[in-house]
Amino acid sequence: QVQLVESGGGLVQAGGSLRLSCAASGRTLNNYVMGWFRQAPGKERDFVAAINWSTGNTNYAESVKGRFTMSRDNAKNTVYLQMNSLKPEDTAVYYCTAHQYGRIWNLRPNDYEYWGQGTQVTVSS
Repeated sequence: QVQLVESGGGLVQAGGSLRLSCAASGRTLNNYVMGWFRQAPGKERDFVAAINWSTGNTNYAESVKGRFTMSRDNAKNTVYLQMNSLKPEDTAVYYCTAHQYGRIWNLRPNDYEYWGQGTQVTVSS
């Protein structure tokens, strides 16, 4: 089992920045892909970004490329999502997720095994 706890959400004005954190526990994360998804009210849960824990390779949704950066800290067993140039359409609950032996090209929620409780990000115009 992998436990995931997100933090760092909040309210920010358009153009601002936030950094989300996701602390993982319960397993070493070698062979895991970590991901971020988001879900706005009344919409489906959408892929945002993923990182291969071992290699550091990343993949991003087109809508966030150039604005969001996903990274990991091996010593802290934590992944981050640095979000810059935020837009009102980025408003959503952001979820951290993990999948052992996954791929950074896995874009569907069903591809991932473990989920955090989510953290709200609200971008005002």
